[in-house]
Amino acid sequence: MRASAIPSGRRSKWAVLVFWIGLLAVAGIFSGKFDSVVQNDVGTFLPKNAESTQAIELAKKFTPDVSSAVVVYERGDGAVTADDRALVTADARRFARLAHVTTPIVGPVAAKDRRAIELVVPITSAGTGETGASEIEAAVKQMRSILRSHPGLTTHITGPAGYAADQADAFSGADKALLLLTVAIVIVILLFTYRSPVLWIAPLICVGVALVVAQATIYLFARYGSLTAKGDTQFILTVLVFGAGTDYALLLIARYREELRRHEDRHEAMAAALRHAGTAILASGVTLILSLLCFLVAELNSTKSVGPALAIGVASALAAMVTLFPALLVILGRWVFWPVRPTFGSPEPAQRGPWTRIGRVVSRRPRATWIGTSLALGVLALGLIGFTADNMQLKDSFTSTPEAVTGERAMALHFPAGGGDPVQIIGSAGAAEPLRSAVAATAGIADVTPPVVKNGHVYLEGTLTATSNSKAAFATVDRLRDAVHAVPGAEAKVGGGNAVNLDYRRAAEHDRTLLVPLVLVVVGLIIGVLLRAVVAPLVLLGTVVLSFAAALGVSALTFRHVFGFAGADPAIPLWIFVFLIALGVDYNIFLMTRVHEEARTHGTRRGALRGLNATGGVITSAGIVLAGTFAALATLPLVFAAEIGFAVAFGVLLDTFVVRSVLVTALTYDIGRRMWWPSALSREETTSDHEEAAPHTLAPR
Repeated sequence: MRASAIPSGRRSKWAVLVFWIGLLAVAGIFSGKFDSVVQNDVGTFLPKNAESTQAIELAKKFTPDVSSAVVVYERGDGAVTADDRALVTADARRFARLAHVTTPIVGPVAAKDRRAIELVVPITSAGTGETGASEIEAAVKQMRSILRSHPGLTTHITGPAGYAADQADAFSGADKALLLLTVAIVIVILLFTYRSPVLWIAPLICVGVALVVAQATIYLFARYGSLTAKGDTQFILTVLVFGAGTDYALLLIARYREELRRHEDRHEAMAAALRHAGTAILASGVTLILSLLCFLVAELNSTKSVGPALAIGVASALAAMVTLFPALLVILGRWVFWPVRPTFGSPEPAQRGPWTRIGRVVSRRPRATWIGTSLALGVLALGLIGFTADNMQLKDSFTSTPEAVTGERAMALHFPAGGGDPVQIIGSAGAAEPLRSAVAATAGIADVTPPVVKNGHVYLEGTLTATSNSKAAFATVDRLRDAVHAVPGAEAKVGGGNAVNLDYRRAAEHDRTLLVPLVLVVVGLIIGVLLRAVVAPLVLLGTVVLSFAAALGVSALTFRHVFGFAGADPAIPLWIFVFLIALGVDYNIFLMTRVHEEARTHGTRRGALRGLNATGGVITSAGIVLAGTFAALATLPLVFAAEIGFAVAFGVLLDTFVVRSVLVTALTYDIGRRMWWPSALSREETTSDHEEAAPHTLAPR
C-alpha cells in the first residue's frame, strides 16, 4: 500500500483519526506543564566552557543563588534628609522580613550628589523555570507596595530582579493573547482565501492538535532529557506551528481541489493529491526541521536547545498535515468546500489573473527581468551598512518603558554607572591581595570590595564606571580578565552580568559563522535531491540569500529610523536568517516541484509559466498566512520578538511577491532546461526550450 493511500483509504482514514484522537488525549496531559520546565537562568544559556559560566559556579560558594533588586530613592527638590535616611533604613528592615529576601541588604548608600539613596536587596529563588521567576516577581511586587507611601521621594526598583519582575509582568497572559491573535489571523486569511464558512475549521483543528503534541513532546524532553526550554520558545513555537502548518494545508487543499475535478471518488482524489503535493510538503518540512537541528552544534545552550524544540514543532505540524488533515478532509467530503464545491469533470477555473500577466511580462524579457530584480534587491540590502547586532543593552530590550528602565536611568544620574551590576572575580585564596590590586588598577573599575576567602578560593566584586552592557563595560571586562589572568597562581575567573553578556555576544557571533554555511549546505542538498539537479539548487539558494539580505537591510533601517530601537540582540541575525532561508526555500520548493512536473511534458520554459499559474494563488495565500502569524510576534513587549516578527514577515512577503514570482520564474525561463543539469530532463529538448512560450491558461489533464 502506498503511504498516500493510508490517510485517504476508505477504512484507514478512520484509523488515522482514532490514532490522533488518542495521541491528543495523552499529549493534553503534558502540554499544560510546558511552563514548568522553562528556564531563563543566564547560566543555562551559555556554554559550559565560557569563563562567566565557570565564574557563576564558583561564586555559588560565596553567595546564594540570588537576583538583586536595586531600590533607588530620589529627592528632586534638594538633598536627601536625615528623615529620608531613617525612612530608607526602616524600608530595609521591612524588606528583610519578606519571603525569599535574604540578608545582608546593602545600604542605605547615599549618592555623592546627595540627591539619592540606594539599597541592594538580594532575592533568592528556590525553584527553577516559572516557579523561580514567580518567586522573584512576588518579592518585587511586595517591595513596590511598601514603597508607595513615601511623600517627597521618587522610588524605583531596578537591577536584575526588577527587570525580571517587569518582564514577567509584561508577559503575563501574553502567550494566550498571542495564540488568540494568531488563530484570528489564520481564520481571517483562510476565510478570505476560500470564501467558505467551514473549510477553515479543518486546518485550524489540525494545527491546534499539532501544537498540543509539540508542547507535550518538548515538555517530556526538557523534563526527562537534556533539552532546555527558554521563555521565548513558547511564543516562537506558536507562530511557527500555525504558520508552517497552515502553509502545508493550503498547498494540499489546492492540489486536492484540482484532483477532485479529475476523480469521481474523493479517496482517489486525495491519494493523487498526496502523491503530487506530498513530495513538496515533505521536502519543505524536512528542510526546515534539518535547518533547525543544525543548531545542535551551536555554542550557546539557548540556541542549541531552541532549535530542536522548534524542530519538534515543525515535525508535529508536518505529521498532522500529511496524515490527520487529509483523513479529515476525506471524511468530511466535498461539501466542506461549500459554497463552491469542485465537482467531477468540471473545468479548472480560468487563470487569467495577476500570475498570468506576470508570466507574460517575464517571458518577454526574462534576462532583463531577473537582472533588474536582483539589482533592486541589492539596493535594499544596502540598509545593512552600519547594522550591528552587538549593542543591545537590557534597558533597550523593551518596546515600552517599565520601572526597571527608569530606575536604571536614575541610578546612572546619581551613582557609578555599573553599581547595580558588579563584576565578580573568583580565584585562589593564596592570591587574594595580588588579585585585589590587579582589579583596583584596571582602568574602568571604580571600586573593589575587600576579599572574602572561603574553601580555598577568594571572592571580590568590582564596580564599573561604565553603564552595564555597554561597549565600554565589555572593554573593561576584557581588560580585567587580562589583568587577573596575569596574576601568578591566581587561576582567576571573571563573571557577573557584563561578563555573561560579553560571552553571550561572542558565542552568538561564533554560532552565526558556523551555522549560516551549514544551513545553506543542508538546504542545498535537500533541493538537489528533490529536483535531481545541481544548477537549480545553486540558483534557488542564491535567490533566497539575496532575499534575506534585502529583507534584513530594510528591517535594519526600519528598526533604527521607524521603531527607534537602540540595537539588536546578537542572536537576531541568525534566527532571521534561518527562518527566511528555510521558509523562503519552502515557496521555491512548492513552485519548482510543480515546474519540474510540468517540464516533463511541456518543457522547462512553458513549465515555468504553467508552474507559476498553478501555484501563484496558493503560495501567495501561504505567504500571507506565514507573514501574518510572524507579525503577531511584534505585539509582544520585547524588542527581540518585535524585530524577529517584522523581519520575517517582511521577508516572507518579499519572497512571495517578488523573489518567487518574478526572480525565480525569470531565471528558470532564461536558463531553460539547463536548470535541471545533470539530470536527463536537462537533455530533453522541446519547442519551448528554443522559443518563448506564449502565456496560457492551465488546462485540465
